[in-house]
Amino acid sequence: MGVRAVVFDWGGTLTPWHDVDLFAQWYAYAEVYDPENAASLAHRLQEHEARRWLQQRESNGAVAAGALDQLFLDEGIDINGARHLRALGSYLDFWAPHTHADPDAKDVLAALQQRGYRVGVLSNTMWPRAHHQEVFERDDLDEYIDAALYTSELPVAKPHADAFRTILEQLGTEPTDSVYVGDRLWDDIAGAQQVGMRAIWIPHSRIPDEQVPDATARPDAIAHRLLDVFSIVESWQ
Repeated sequence: MGVRAVVFDWGGTLTPWHDVDLFAQWYAYAEVYDPENAASLAHRLQEHEARRWLQQRESNGAVAAGALDQLFLDEGIDINGARHLRALGSYLDFWAPHTHADPDAKDVLAALQQRGYRVGVLSNTMWPRAHHQEVFERDDLDEYIDAALYTSELPVAKPHADAFRTILEQLGTEPTDSVYVGDRLWDDIAGAQQVGMRAIWIPHSRIPDEQVPDATARPDAIAHRLLDVFSIVESWQ
């Protein structure tokens, strides 16, 4: 069958992979929220996050990592307080340089849209929709995305089949006429193929071994740069 929709992962796919100091992200928050105890608070937040991602991996995505707000609530933080909101701004400022779109992203999304493909995003994330929307608007990508789904809003996450089925329902397409593009062999490639989608691998991310429970998936195609996705999809028509 031909292709009607192309769904992209976000981090490591529409944005290039960055090696990020995960303690530093939480220290950026903690030094604003509680300067006197910043290091201990940052360690606790980092441990909360790590446990959530581990639970997600060990359940094969049957249990999502959850929403960022819940992580703060688990630490007893008032997420409506001014102190938290200032600290959250510092956290997002830390991440800003690591969220810029791949230089090919706008061109490939625009080309796909022009050819009539439905374009979606499915991301394993704890961030709320608003944070991602701000990033897409900043990088002028939002007008090319027909549907976006974030696992912070779902009970499941990639590679669970329901995550892929939900974004395809939003796009109005079937697995057999849809393609998934991602940088992770387990979460993205194996997850998409199990529901009948074709999968394109972006092999540039330096994913830690402990985040890859199974690397045996074989993609239907490999894109050595993001712009290659367009020509691969066209070749399947």
